[in-house]
Amino acid sequence: MLVDRVSYDTGAAGRSIGMLQAMSAVLSTAPATPLDAAVHFAACLAFEADVSDVHADLHVVVDGLVVVDCRSQESWNQGHVPGALHLPTAEIPGRARDLIPGEPVVVTYCWGPGCNGASRAALAFAKLGYRAKVMIGGYEYWVREGFQVESPAGPRTVPTDPLTAPAVARSCGC
Repeated sequence: MLVDRVSYDTGAAGRSIGMLQAMSAVLSTAPATPLDAAVHFAACLAFEADVSDVHADLHVVVDGLVVVDCRSQESWNQGHVPGALHLPTAEIPGRARDLIPGEPVVVTYCWGPGCNGASRAALAFAKLGYRAKVMIGGYEYWVREGFQVESPAGPRTVPTDPLTAPAVARSCGC
């Protein structure tokens, strides 16, 4: 592996960072400083919540939290998070103030990690003055982690996908 520019600063462990970068795909771009990493990861957590955390908060009914499904009516009818409010993204500017009074934290979700609809919805809420987060993983990971969903046919639960969560627990424990 070739590196265009190699810095030969010595890291905390006394190894040449430049030599490590030349040998590693991961280290070919120098890692952030601990301070920069802390700022970055704190920012991620300020903007995102995972499905297990959202489930836990809905289970104990945390005041000041509103979960919003920003998908289409057809998607909502296929299944949605119990307790979520259905408000498609395009309708947020015109209807949010009537449906979501006060100053709650709004957590938006769409289909899954391949869709940025939850981010677009969170942006629409932020532009209206709401504090907003996206539920990373979206509806897909809610279902895959084995949490109950609702639809016109009633509530249902599918088995937990062992690639997303432990089959015998509701949280990965992280």
